[in-house]
Amino acid sequence: MAQIIDGTLVASLTRQKAAALVERAKAAGVEPGLSVVLVGDNPASQSYVRMKERDCAEVGIRSLDFRRPATITQQELNDIIDQNNADPSVHGILVQLPLPEGFDEEAALDRVSAEKDVDGLHPENLGKLVRGVMAARACTPWGVMAMLDHYGIDPAGKRAVVIGRSSIVGKPMALMLLERNATVMVCHSRTADLASVCREADILVAAVGRPKMVTAEFVKPGAVVIDVGMNRTEEGMVGDVDFADVEPVASWITPVPGGVGPMTRAMLVLNTAQAAARLAGVEV
Repeated sequence: MAQIIDGTLVASLTRQKAAALVERAKAAGVEPGLSVVLVGDNPASQSYVRMKERDCAEVGIRSLDFRRPATITQQELNDIIDQNNADPSVHGILVQLPLPEGFDEEAALDRVSAEKDVDGLHPENLGKLVRGVMAARACTPWGVMAMLDHYGIDPAGKRAVVIGRSSIVGKPMALMLLERNATVMVCHSRTADLASVCREADILVAAVGRPKMVTAEFVKPGAVVIDVGMNRTEEGMVGDVDFADVEPVASWITPVPGGVGPMTRAMLVLNTAQAAARLAGVEV
């Protein structure tokens, strides 16, 4: 049976690291602040924002809340982002996704200052990832890397397969694994014989948004399986991996819930603390 990669535990340790950075930034005269911009009334987004704000309070980061109805215009959203870009007391800006229908998500993300992009999704920060330059990194894949590090799982020399090619998870995940000297393949809906390709992986990351798609057929015995999926179903929250089917085959596996999810929020908090610490001249 696979050993469990406990995201809740690693997230707690990450928040402790963030809290220590926050204290050092405050001692240097900078109080870290995160602005959260939430448009519309998506229940999942509202719940997620509440959890993020709770995390900020835990580590001493000041939260600013910008909640607006779905009836605002793109220009009004741009104005909110511009206001926060110009505010020296704000060190991180989170535009909660997905935005309601009719909004240009890419334009909104691009408008956030690269220095305040704690989601790690600004083109400048993604470009730095490609070049191997440290900057704010996409929270979910960065959280995956933190979990691998905590459990001593070194990607170097291993074959990694990432299912999913989004700019939020799949592509930056592949780049981070490549940076750590894994041999990486990115798969997607048009990959021929997907299960066969996945069986080559020493590290398999599933990020496709399809409940329990990855079964034991996809997994090489002894592989590390990272489940990024969070799918609401009649049986509750499940991942992209059929946990019960895969657990006997893998060596390590993340559960859902309690795996990658807590790490995404923890890395957002850490990115915010680091942004403020850099401004304060504190080593991160």
